[in-house]
Amino acid sequence: MDQSDIPAFVNEIQRLFPRIMRYLEAEATRELIGLEVTPAQMNALVVLYEPQNLPMGELADQLGLTESAATRLVDRLLRMNLVRRDRDEVDRRVVRVRLSSYGRQLADLVFKRREEQFTRFAVRLSAGERQHLIQGLSALLAVFQDLEHEQRGTQTVFPEP
Repeated sequence: MDQSDIPAFVNEIQRLFPRIMRYLEAEATRELIGLEVTPAQMNALVVLYEPQNLPMGELADQLGLTESAATRLVDRLLRMNLVRRDRDEVDRRVVRVRLSSYGRQLADLVFKRREEQFTRFAVRLSAGERQHLIQGLSALLAVFQDLEHEQRGTQTVFPEP
């Protein structure tokens, strides 16, 4: 496998990523305007949106937090009436977290704002560019996940995008 292009690739990534991250951070800030939640709190709501009911340990893992940090975050979300915390019906030692109806409404609003933002971006790209972007981002995510699992001492194979 030819790797002679890696130095040029690394230079381009180092040039592009800070600029891309600046735009993404600005968009993330705009999507939360008027909602009185932090980006970390919104990330938790997004993670809890689909599974509906996650064990605390899994929530912490998906957020990249320790369980104690995730517990503090969930405590703040509870005080804001955005989540509910319940004991598992089978194993009472397990704490599960789910969105409250208010938390779901807030997440719905953010998803709507994100959809509008990504639509604004998408219309400026050709169909081919959009497909290449999805393929590239999917490949990058798979590499990040592989590296994360390697750091934890486990090897996981992810499906091709």
